[in-house]
Amino acid sequence: MSNAAELISRGEAVLGIEFGSTRIKAVLIDDEFKPVAQGAHDWENRFVDGVWTYSLEDIDNGLKSCYKSLKEDVKSQYGVTLKKVGAIGISGMMHGYLPFDDKDELLAPFRTWRNTITGEAAGILSERFDFNVPQRWSIAHLYQAILNGEEHVKDIAFLTTLAGYIHYKLSGCKVMGVGEASGMFPIGDGTLDYDKKMMASFDELISDKGYSWKLADILPKVLNAGEDAGTLTAEGAGYLDPEGDLEAGIPMCPPEGDAGTGMVATNSVKVRTGNVSAGTSFFAMVVLEKSLKKRHEELDMVTTPDGSPVAMAHCNNGTTDLNGWVNLFKEYEEAKGNKVDMGQLYWVLYNKALEGDKNCGGLLAYNYNAGEAITGLNEGRPMFIRTPDARFTLANFMRTHLYASLATLKIGCDILFKEEKVPVDMLYGHGGFFKTKGVGQKMLAAAMNAPVAVMTTAGEGGPWGMAILAAYMLKGKGTDLAAYLADKVFGSDAGEVVNPDPADVKGFDEYTDAYRKTLPAQEAAGKLFTI
Repeated sequence: MSNAAELISRGEAVLGIEFGSTRIKAVLIDDEFKPVAQGAHDWENRFVDGVWTYSLEDIDNGLKSCYKSLKEDVKSQYGVTLKKVGAIGISGMMHGYLPFDDKDELLAPFRTWRNTITGEAAGILSERFDFNVPQRWSIAHLYQAILNGEEHVKDIAFLTTLAGYIHYKLSGCKVMGVGEASGMFPIGDGTLDYDKKMMASFDELISDKGYSWKLADILPKVLNAGEDAGTLTAEGAGYLDPEGDLEAGIPMCPPEGDAGTGMVATNSVKVRTGNVSAGTSFFAMVVLEKSLKKRHEELDMVTTPDGSPVAMAHCNNGTTDLNGWVNLFKEYEEAKGNKVDMGQLYWVLYNKALEGDKNCGGLLAYNYNAGEAITGLNEGRPMFIRTPDARFTLANFMRTHLYASLATLKIGCDILFKEEKVPVDMLYGHGGFFKTKGVGQKMLAAAMNAPVAVMTTAGEGGPWGMAILAAYMLKGKGTDLAAYLADKVFGSDAGEVVNPDPADVKGFDEYTDAYRKTLPAQEAAGKLFTI
């Protein structure tokens, strides 16, 4: 405790902040990479005029509230007022669309990764580039706005993501880590920069519009992990800490996306490893030895924070529907007058799922609160169905909803592992899905037919990974990121490993086959079931 207090007083602790879908979190780490203080702010996206969004007021106030929470934690634990840190790193939900004019005014409401409104643009760009451009990517949002004839496009001076916006507010630098940048626009092989041929192709595609800008004029500059990304300005310090205690001049590392921080937080930056982030959204990231044989609409090609190629299967929908069912059981208990321990409730229900039939016994569920690109659906309707002769038990019901949370991810990863034959030595799981020990991990191992490890640090999550990237900028000169993580951060921590059970793998394959065949029912529900 006294060592941490001294470190904080000297301004040597390192700060990582991450904007997640439902929570903004800040983590302060010591010189052994251990969290010594934390802050948080809960928030939710809004569905406004057909767009999933957060307002700038939500963003700004959320950041300040999160930092204030961190300051209070530091004061409470150590009796120290937080005035300075060794370095700062900012992370956020990848992708999306935040266009600003030359006066830094936002030209259109923030369009987040969750939107599935850019199908036309994504399709045209994917064909033109011969490279899969998902609907979430910033370039897809930009081109869709152009196709829609949106007036604001001509006035764009800067296009960025949520992490890029916050970094700019704090440092005045329009820069971005390569992993985050790879979710805005394709990165050229081995270049650590936007693909110049594709950029020229895009500029040619829109040349008849007469815009005053070229794509290179409005995208952030790409930086590699460990590079200098500016310093906290006096204005930035006042923005982050309106109480005026935080000092300017703190070094800042390149802002990164939540995918990159997840890779760092699970030590899955080296080739033949991957990680699965399982929360409000699900995504799998596998670091490749070589490029894929062909383009797949279901898979994104992004990079690690140090530029290695990564295949990514991203699902808009995660545990939201599963959590909804758990809350229904909570309501039932409360209706009986019982006080509910949510941790215990999750433990009971998740472990009950382990008793279910391997293929869920004729039960099927879709967790689609939003559209899902991997399965080609623009809208979602959470749905549960069963055959008349199904084994309708609590165990099968819970197993079905755990499977449903993973089914779309499995569809994407089956292409990677079964069709492309990509080798993976280990997948690392992190996120709320794995909080109940062993259960989500066992289900994921069955879905991926691969070993799954959950590390003791997995619960620290993205802000911790971002803080490590900030520390790497200070201390990792001359060491590649994978080696730095293995040698300095994780050491002998290999996590607890669960290998796939062949019977579970077979059962999940049978469930997924029924899931695929019944997708037209989900599509029809999205079109026909409205209120």
